[in-house]
Amino acid sequence: MLPVIALLGRPNVGKSTLFNFLTRSRDALVADEPGLTRDRQYGYGKVGPKPYIVIDTGGITGEAAGIDALMLRQSMKAFEEADAAIFVLDGRAGLTPDDERIAGELRRAGKPVWLAVNKTEGMMSDVVAAEFFALGFGEPHAVSAAHGQGVAALMDEVLAPYEVEGAPEEDDGRIRVAVIGRPNVGKSTLINRLIGEERLVAFDQPGTTRDAVAVPFERDGVKYTLVDTAGVRRKSRVNAAIEKFSIVKTLQAIETAHAVIMVFDAREGITDQDASLAGLAVERGRAMVLAVNKWDGLAPEQRDRVKVEVSLRLPFLSFARLHYISALHGTGVGDLFGSVQEADRAANADLSTSELTRVLEEAIRMHQPPLVRGRRIKLRYAHQGGRRPPVIVIHGNQTERVPDAYRRYLENLYRERCGLFGTPIRIEFRTGENPYKGKRNPLTPRQLQKRKRLMKHLKKRK
Repeated sequence: MLPVIALLGRPNVGKSTLFNFLTRSRDALVADEPGLTRDRQYGYGKVGPKPYIVIDTGGITGEAAGIDALMLRQSMKAFEEADAAIFVLDGRAGLTPDDERIAGELRRAGKPVWLAVNKTEGMMSDVVAAEFFALGFGEPHAVSAAHGQGVAALMDEVLAPYEVEGAPEEDDGRIRVAVIGRPNVGKSTLINRLIGEERLVAFDQPGTTRDAVAVPFERDGVKYTLVDTAGVRRKSRVNAAIEKFSIVKTLQAIETAHAVIMVFDAREGITDQDASLAGLAVERGRAMVLAVNKWDGLAPEQRDRVKVEVSLRLPFLSFARLHYISALHGTGVGDLFGSVQEADRAANADLSTSELTRVLEEAIRMHQPPLVRGRRIKLRYAHQGGRRPPVIVIHGNQTERVPDAYRRYLENLYRERCGLFGTPIRIEFRTGENPYKGKRNPLTPRQLQKRKRLMKHLKKRK
């Protein structure tokens, strides 16, 4: 399981800035739950020695009444989900009574807490951080979230106690499938359809809110492990109106899966949270299958509206197979297995250098890379750099100048020619070393041509 780190602290101390730096983005999955005074944000951390999940919370003061009490309650809920917390403080404002009240709440929780004294750029970090020793959480770390100063060293210490497993640890021949989606889109009903109601009782195991229950099953000779995010239960126990939703559990399930079935509710349409959750799965490179549920009984105009929403709001999922299903009645559910197998094969495909280079040459013949400052970008050859998802490494000159539109063109052509449907593709460009680098007065192309003509003339005379 990935460790979960919560960012806590007063308003305007820089928690969101630190969150953006840790996740290397300005986008995150937001907890869309009733009663939230301020949405919590979730993302995958990228700064530090190991992967992890990071939660950004609303600003709190530690007051015991009014909206401050509600904000504190929501932030402490995030802390309950987490393995540890980073208590973010304002180095320019110094230690405040609110900081001391928050520290008291964190001490009562009994979990590891690390101090990040923010906004210390241009200041003597040791002097600024000294007064925060009084909070009793050990040595404060002076950081600048806006500039990234000291953040890597902080994360080295925060993550040191955790052994993080990869996704997945070993290849046991099973396809690990996570069923994800917002609350009440029909995940539980779909899970019951996928593995069969009579099988559920054997795997109805208790766990924490962050546990992703692994359910082995087999269909048509293919072995799967279902990584459940909705809670596997007997059909009689599934409450269709209330489905417990843990974003942390969902992110953990994505991390350990080979493929993801993303479930949408046709009656509600495509929401921002749908797009954010799907985006995080793509970011982690997971093979994907899309299932628009509750399709039965929709009027033709409603179906048309949903199809338009899918194309407009989920263009980054155009690589994934799309199915319109009814988990309740079983319509279209069986077709999901073929798409899952196809996506898993594509994600784990073995691509030869000759094949990848041939497709690259075809791409250049059909549409050459653009000119940059009068010089054509040259792409020479390609080879595979990884799997799950497939990574294609392309070598050439000026590759750092390849525009995004040309990168997408290459992705689409590789997908079509190599049959990589159902999985994201990563394309990496590498520029070869300049043979004249470090030499004095290298010959210009014109001088080289002259020299070749001279050598040819001398050869003829001999």
